[in-house]
Amino acid sequence: MHMQPTAHALSLLTSGAVVAAFLMGPDAAAAPSPAVPVAGAHHGGYEGLRLLAELSARRLATAHQVAAAKWGTGGPIDDPVREQQVLDTAARQARRAGADPAVTTRILRDQIEANKRVQRALHRRWDANSSEAPVLRPDLAEVREEITRLNAGLVRVIADSATVRTDPSCGGALTVAETRVRHHEQLDHLHATALTHALRSVCAYSFTASS
Repeated sequence: MHMQPTAHALSLLTSGAVVAAFLMGPDAAAAPSPAVPVAGAHHGGYEGLRLLAELSARRLATAHQVAAAKWGTGGPIDDPVREQQVLDTAARQARRAGADPAVTTRILRDQIEANKRVQRALHRRWDANSSEAPVLRPDLAEVREEITRLNAGLVRVIADSATVRTDPSCGGALTVAETRVRHHEQLDHLHATALTHALRSVCAYSFTASS
């Protein structure tokens, strides 16, 4: 049996090239798989929130591959050492981009937790129905390379969207952006709720209210 990614994951991975091309500009076709916005490009206002939602959904699409890579190995889904490395890298990138490292790592931590939620749910599903379990194991190192590119893109857009993220209108605008991404990518309930978790700290006012 050949492992088949979920329909929404295929859609996200396919449309990812479109997002990357937008972020990188007209020369993006020459790059293999870019995900980092061009330095100096501005992605503020609603556009910044839309890109945050799209990049977050693309990052969630990798959860199926990560779960499959870990499936049957006996290893845990949680990887504190790897997760801290990701957060430390995000903090360094945030400083270089002129963003708040604490805010950036908080958002990236939510991204990590959302991804693990999907992984756990998939492992429970495969435990309950072995016929759905993957047979082929993806190369986790390759998947992590893609996640690293997406993380860098997220940090860049987080930096560029600081004004709208601290505005009282952020919550409503983010809801619109998230809803459009959910609809466009036809996310199932699992990935839709995970996306909400991934974005929960994006707006400063929403985070303050929930703290």
